[in-house]
Amino acid sequence: MWIVRNRREFLRAGGLCVGGLTLPDLLRCQATAAQPTRARDKAVIMVYLNGGPSHLDMYDLKPNAPVEYRGEFQPTRTNVSGMDICELMPLQAKIADKFAIVRNMKFQQEGHTAPELYSGFLRGDRPAIGSVISRLRVDSGVRNPMPPYVYLGDANHVGHPGFLGKAHEAYIPGAKAANLGLAREMTLEKLGDRRDLLKSFDQTHRELDIRGSMTGLDTFNAQALEMMSTNRVRDAFDVSREPEKIRGKYGKGTEYLLARRLVEAGVPMVAITPQNHGVPKDCNGQWDHHDHVFKCLRAVLPQYDQSVHALISDLHDRGLDKDVAVVIWGEMGRTPRVGSQRGTVAGRDHWPQAGFAVLAGGGFTTGQVIGATNARGERPAGEHYTPQNVLATLYTHLGIDPRSAIPDHSGRPVHLLDDTRGIRELA
Repeated sequence: MWIVRNRREFLRAGGLCVGGLTLPDLLRCQATAAQPTRARDKAVIMVYLNGGPSHLDMYDLKPNAPVEYRGEFQPTRTNVSGMDICELMPLQAKIADKFAIVRNMKFQQEGHTAPELYSGFLRGDRPAIGSVISRLRVDSGVRNPMPPYVYLGDANHVGHPGFLGKAHEAYIPGAKAANLGLAREMTLEKLGDRRDLLKSFDQTHRELDIRGSMTGLDTFNAQALEMMSTNRVRDAFDVSREPEKIRGKYGKGTEYLLARRLVEAGVPMVAITPQNHGVPKDCNGQWDHHDHVFKCLRAVLPQYDQSVHALISDLHDRGLDKDVAVVIWGEMGRTPRVGSQRGTVAGRDHWPQAGFAVLAGGGFTTGQVIGATNARGERPAGEHYTPQNVLATLYTHLGIDPRSAIPDHSGRPVHLLDDTRGIRELA
């Protein structure tokens, strides 16, 4: 494996591979054979707990801290010695050997924004990991009717393609997934004719392409036609095809079950922002609870526990735990001292100085706690990890070198990450 280090080398490398690929290292393209290869059947499920889940009340409890820090919940033992989690997550406690908790996470967040989790950067128009995967699949010539990057949840929290352009946005199914099959009067022959017609229209507007916007439309047309020509995509999105026993195992966490179905069907990147159902009126449907944090967590955590337990155990039961990596995290932790936010008496505010990430599958070394925070959960004790380190780990799992560069809209090589170190304890 070699790395593109400057623009001249970057452009020279493009001529070595089929179709003028400019990312031989990302695609693991052998310079001599000029054939791109890809990590087969590897996938990532990202569970984004939007709002800032409380590290101190979920995965990093401090029972010996002063009462104004430790909160209302007690830790419970798991099936891994020395790994305690919140008492409201007993199902996860039974399968703690199947995940790892990273307790020394640190974030850059300034409010509820998603870019750092998806790209590693808070600013700078950087592409989300799913958009990078989408770009590589197009460049490598892989033909697959399944979309490369699917997002399930509120569109306000999706990871964006950045400078890669609209062609590599996430596919957000909504109600459209039920209509992915062919209309009765539409044959594959007619579909082919329409493809030729669209191609002729697109050619006329090719010169109007600005930053990939027109190319994006072309790609959307091609992908939509590809998706319409097979029932495979529609069936993957149809959760009702699952046995009732499996659906019951997930409970209300339909997004988690759908994510498992999609990666099993061949989608390499699925991100979800799960909605918490049936919560009290003064709790939002996600994780930004502030003054009602303990009341809201009592309502949310049992449902969350069931869904996470179902997803991780289901992947193992299906033999997917080596090929599918799961990361569960939010954009920050919560204030260690209870009631520190102005106007509150019993809540926790935003706290990017500390937080957690839970990782499972991926062939990772699980059943461990990685890192720690200080006695009051205020900041990492010693070394810390950031979202870039987590993303480096996920890129490596997918067969993508995190040290690599990808061209922006002007052809300038931009590195995927600044800090390319993965989480070494997981290797």
